[in-house]
Amino acid sequence: MAGQLKVSQIQLGDSATATNNFVLQTALDGTAKLSRGNVGATTQDVLTVGADGLINTTKQLTMGTAQATTSGTSFDFTGIPSWAKRITVMLSGVSTNGTSFLMVKLGNGSIVSTGYSYAGGYYGVGSYNSILSTAGFTIVGGGAPMSRSGSMVLNLQSNNTWIATFTGATVTGDLIGLTGGGSVALSGTLDRLRLTTANGTDVFDAGSVNVMWEG
Repeated sequence: MAGQLKVSQIQLGDSATATNNFVLQTALDGTAKLSRGNVGATTQDVLTVGADGLINTTKQLTMGTAQATTSGTSFDFTGIPSWAKRITVMLSGVSTNGTSFLMVKLGNGSIVSTGYSYAGGYYGVGSYNSILSTAGFTIVGGGAPMSRSGSMVLNLQSNNTWIATFTGATVTGDLIGLTGGGSVALSGTLDRLRLTTANGTDVFDAGSVNVMWEG
């Protein structure tokens, strides 16, 4: 028995969790897309096929909203989606009024301040020093008026373990290079992160911070 089934969209999967299902949709212009979710309620496009037949991933690189680090003691980015596998924290001329190092902390439901294994380093002409931390991912480099620019890349290794690497430099005061690396195992899916200081009391006074995530 021969026949044809012609539909414009079809749901793949019948999970009780909608984001575990996928919807394949086609259009009359020769395009198609695969989205996460259910028919009529998709939440994330995974890939698209253009009219030229080329495959493109979509919504896999998302920018947060930049925050000016000109006051306050911490900056939170929440609502990071569960599908994020790599997160980049970008600092531009960030400084504080004190000598405490900067610190990035991750969280699932709330910010986690224990269980990190991280070494942050700084180097100048003929010298190198490193700082070990279990309370967060430390970005080292002197106090006021020293400001820091660079990127911390967070990669999901397995389950809820995240690997962090940082590369940057101070751009005012003594000119030094900044590096770092380490890991933390969260108890659940990461959904937030925070930029703060190691002592939690020094006040930010210049620069900006933003995040970017991808699946």
